[in-house]
Amino acid sequence: MRLREFLTLQEVQEAGGDLEQEVTGLTYDSRAVSQGQVFFAICGEKLDGHEFVPEAVKRGAAAVVVERKEKWPTGTTWIRVNSVRFAMGIWGANFFHHPSSRVKLVGITGTNGKTTTAYLVESILARAGWEPGLIGTIIYRYQGKETPSHHTTPESLDLHALLAEMEQAGVKSVVMEVSSHALVQERVRGLDFDVALFTNLSRDHLDYHADMDDYFLAKSRLFTDYLPASRKSAKAAVIHGEDARGLELMRRSQSVGLTTWSYGRNRHWDVHPLEVESDVRGLRGKIRVKDETLEFSSRLIGHYNLENILGAVSVGYALGCPPKIVREGIERLSSVPGRLEKIENDCGINVLVDYAHTPDALEKVFHAVRPITHGRLIAVFGCGGDRDRGKRPLMGEIAARLCDLVILTSDNPRTEDPARILMEIEAGVRRTGMPEFVALSSRARQPSLQRGYLVEEDRRKAIALALCWARRGDSVVIAGKGHEDYQIVGTKKNHFDDRQIAREEFSHGVQA
Repeated sequence: MRLREFLTLQEVQEAGGDLEQEVTGLTYDSRAVSQGQVFFAICGEKLDGHEFVPEAVKRGAAAVVVERKEKWPTGTTWIRVNSVRFAMGIWGANFFHHPSSRVKLVGITGTNGKTTTAYLVESILARAGWEPGLIGTIIYRYQGKETPSHHTTPESLDLHALLAEMEQAGVKSVVMEVSSHALVQERVRGLDFDVALFTNLSRDHLDYHADMDDYFLAKSRLFTDYLPASRKSAKAAVIHGEDARGLELMRRSQSVGLTTWSYGRNRHWDVHPLEVESDVRGLRGKIRVKDETLEFSSRLIGHYNLENILGAVSVGYALGCPPKIVREGIERLSSVPGRLEKIENDCGINVLVDYAHTPDALEKVFHAVRPITHGRLIAVFGCGGDRDRGKRPLMGEIAARLCDLVILTSDNPRTEDPARILMEIEAGVRRTGMPEFVALSSRARQPSLQRGYLVEEDRRKAIALALCWARRGDSVVIAGKGHEDYQIVGTKKNHFDDRQIAREEFSHGVQA
């Protein structure tokens, strides 16, 4: 495809140089430029791609796509556009021949529940025989191939390339998590979605978004911009109606002509529960889907997972899957890495590792675990550094209000002082009047410990202490990192896996 042909794909401000060149590839990394490729000078959070235009030209770039009007190196072919990221998505879709137009594509956005819902939808797609691919927070996978995720939603060029690779391998459907950053940064531009799902909106990423309204507008774009732009003939919006922003998003989706499916616990939503039982074995009962009743069972723990199941069921029906396929897809998913993931042990202690790192997610996890706890509820958690500081006291207050024992510890402190992060969480704990304990090395030295909190900066020691204090019938929730197998201290990423640490502590002789 010649360079001039790409210029017809979107509005171009101006261009100069040899526009008859054949394009051999597209890239946004100046270090990866090779002869005949187009370099997109995107503005990142830390670096500005315009500064690397000379390097890209030196490496043989056929052209550079820019936003600024400057004097580029002699002989440079350049195209100036309003948004480099927008152009990159559109050009990428065309360069890779629109792979998303030939697979069933489901996009899931929201603050919490994206990963679990994506796994549930993937299971339904697999049961339907639609050879699914998964793109999300934990992993990118398809046809037995797995790659650890670096971003919840890849950059647009990487995304189009990955979808083309998936299609080539025989993938017929893809479910992907779509982050608010990705929506603002045009990473899903050029994708042809069939269904978009909204799980909920609660406080998160306010270090990036100006406020909650700005955050909601970012999430809304999947429904008001990207889904309407899809070239699929039948497009559906699946929305959690009981979320505070759900009704507003439904109105916005309907105003742009989308078919909408609502879900929630109340009977007036399209998809809602009729009878549900919940215990340590999971969830089971009946779900009403418009004029049908669907019996289901799931090994996922906790009532908040019911919302994820309702969302996945809605997607299945929106795609036209038979009820039997939807039911079996839900049943076949046994667990999701780092989402209320159970750590097996012989001590009678219910140990669960969860990714909850926002106030809303933490509260939902504690509410989910309390009914299946026969003793005390013990929490181990912290907050990430270089992120929204406002949520720290909120999370401390939630833990103190809903748990019996709370151990505050480091999450990923990054370049912040871990002690300062813990002080800010502790301020919320103190507001509830929960008493503080002095660190002790064993439960045997504090046999009557019933309610209180402790600060232990070392995360491994904090986990060990929680398990040592726990008695038969207690539940221990280790929250914040979930599937992550690292801890970022300063700028260094060290191996650290909450699940591994808990198992090692049990193997060292935790007694109940």
